[in-house]
Amino acid sequence: MTILLYDLVGHDAGRPFSPHCWKAKMALAHKGLDAAKVPTRFLEVPKVEGGVSKTVPVIRDGDKIVADSFAIALYLDEAYPERPTLFGGEGGKAMARFVERWSQLTIHPYIATVALTDLHAMQDEPNAAYFRESREQRYGKRLEEVIAGRDAGLSAFRASLEPLRATLTYQPFLGGASPLFADYIVFGALQWGRIASPFRLLDDTDSIAQWFGRCLDLHGGIGREVEAAA
Repeated sequence: MTILLYDLVGHDAGRPFSPHCWKAKMALAHKGLDAAKVPTRFLEVPKVEGGVSKTVPVIRDGDKIVADSFAIALYLDEAYPERPTLFGGEGGKAMARFVERWSQLTIHPYIATVALTDLHAMQDEPNAAYFRESREQRYGKRLEEVIAGRDAGLSAFRASLEPLRATLTYQPFLGGASPLFADYIVFGALQWGRIASPFRLLDDTDSIAQWFGRCLDLHGGIGREVEAAA
């Protein structure tokens, strides 16, 4: 039975942008599992599988429903142990937890501010209204004011990625010779920025940009199926 993946989109169902949904998509592809994507907009999320979660991704695998990208990865490794591992054992799970927190505290905040108006423009009218109201309440200012400092913050953002950059001098992936879920965590964040906004987060000569390109090519190049924002 094909797994269902509820995937966050805007008015164009062919441009899914959620970093967390991309983590789940890469995890499913890593395991070699077929998944049917269910395009889901912000205002539709509360209705997914009877309201099981306030956010996506959510998957349905037969009778099993799992929400949250990390929980999905754990489930896939447990349910399909004969397929390639996403963690490589308990140590890999612990490492991925650290990478997830680092990514959400270091990478996500800057990309969110960089892409706010672009993400708003990706929505249809009712979802755009929801997005603007919820984000302006979160930031305490208009979206246009939030993104005003993105150019000034770029060099500090790039510098904040040095732990990743340094790690990639030793190995091609965070997982070592081949990717693990830890790679997909950071990939999801940068893929979010790539799809949502034409703003250049990385210099092409950066080793992180080269690692990101390798990730885009993984699993038949599923990351490249959605073109970068122009």
